[in-house]
Amino acid sequence: MTDDGVHRLALLRDMLLVRRFEECCAEQYASRKIRGFLHLGIGEEATAVGSVRALAADDDVVATYREHGHALARGIPPATLLAEMFGKASGCARGRGGSMHLCDVSRRFWGGFAIVGGGVPIAVGLALAERMQRGRRLVAVFFGDGAMDEGELHESLNLAALWKLPVLFLCENNQYAMGTALARHASNPRLVEKPPTYGIPATRVDGMDVLEVERAVREAADVVRGGSGPRFLELSTYRFRAHSMYDADRYRDPEEIAQWKRRDPIELLAERLTEDGLLAPAARAAMEGELSALLAAAVAEADAAPLEPTSDLARDLYARTPR
Repeated sequence: MTDDGVHRLALLRDMLLVRRFEECCAEQYASRKIRGFLHLGIGEEATAVGSVRALAADDDVVATYREHGHALARGIPPATLLAEMFGKASGCARGRGGSMHLCDVSRRFWGGFAIVGGGVPIAVGLALAERMQRGRRLVAVFFGDGAMDEGELHESLNLAALWKLPVLFLCENNQYAMGTALARHASNPRLVEKPPTYGIPATRVDGMDVLEVERAVREAADVVRGGSGPRFLELSTYRFRAHSMYDADRYRDPEEIAQWKRRDPIELLAERLTEDGLLAPAARAAMEGELSALLAAAVAEADAAPLEPTSDLARDLYARTPR
């Protein structure tokens, strides 16, 4: 098998891991092991996997509250993420952040921001620090179409362009800001036309095609690293499930959902691999079995993990000042 074939199979496995992990999260939420808010990105696997795969290991990644896929693609183990959502001390934020605030400093994965667009100015700050230290890494920041209405995003675009900061803006346009369709919350629903007004080149990408996402992100990242300033990609995608586990999802036409499901990013890639003779039914079944065992072990590990001791509850609330 060629290196390209191996790579495409790895992308399929990564997307399947994200899908099965989130389905597992829904089950754990129903059993009340996960509490609070839970936002699933089922249907959006290609944007997370394709983008993160195209980045360097030392690049900074800033995500939204729908960040399970990004965290998994960045290499955070499923057991660590589940422990975080179970509120356990072995979680990536010691159980304090939960689903909406996943973070792993060792992997330069900065989370997990619950406020719409809240991570964007943080990303610009990280990029400014990188520029001042004359580094070569870039900052990739994810946000949804709803964030395009936020003032802080436009302030961030302006400063990033003005200072030619190494930021890659990645808009995961899933067509809805919570329950509001794009055409009902944006006076100009062609989001890709907005960044150029700040002098930032922008491109619209098929967010259901993981290979296209990976290619576009890699090309844009190379340009940003070259010192040409920020770039903006609009990744057109769709979430198959409701905004959150609390959402009754009464604002979408079932036929619209069915139409998008016919472009399921996992099945699109699987079909290509099958046509190219790289994926037999037995191999797909083996992959599914391996992931099922992995997630079962992750749930058991998270279940068995300890809670943070009460003696540590005040830890990190205050900074220590030098005497």
